[in-house]
Amino acid sequence: MATLFMQLLIQLLLIQLLLIQLLGFPANATELPDPALLSLLKQAATEADSFDDQYDAEVWLVAKEPALASLVKDPDQRINLLKLVHSEASRAGLSPEIVLALIEVESGFDRYAVSSAGAQGMMQIMPFWKDEIGRPEDNLINTQTNLRYGCTILKYYLDREKGRLADALARYNGSHGQYWYAERVLDVWAKRWR
Repeated sequence: MATLFMQLLIQLLLIQLLLIQLLGFPANATELPDPALLSLLKQAATEADSFDDQYDAEVWLVAKEPALASLVKDPDQRINLLKLVHSEASRAGLSPEIVLALIEVESGFDRYAVSSAGAQGMMQIMPFWKDEIGRPEDNLINTQTNLRYGCTILKYYLDREKGRLADALARYNGSHGQYWYAERVLDVWAKRWR
């Protein structure tokens, strides 16, 4: 019983600290976060299977959701996107925060983005990859498909570069040997997602 009480007390303190840190006001202030959004976050945490437990999911989603709010207006879309990014990044063995930064740089979270070179979707995947792996029917505008491709490609380059993230990011962008792109991604990561 004492252990359960301590866990609840710790959760309450963490939530208060998160509210102060992320939302800029004390947890007992009169202006609290939107209850509908909190409900969405709680439901998303319950359904998130890429986390060790529901508590980890709640903490991560509560921490990342405000950073995404200025880029993705719809709360349902934000929560679903965060869950997908966490799931696909974790599946590939990547930091979800680095993937979020890469997406922000590549497409600004526009799932319909198409570059002048023809790269598509949030992670700007070149369509030739579909033919290379024998899946020409894949839709790179589909968020989960795009994340699966992008995370797999980034992880491949990270392994190829023996864990050197800047080199892997440069390869991902097609600018191997140059670091302007890696610097952009890492700067966005440091300012918004870390």
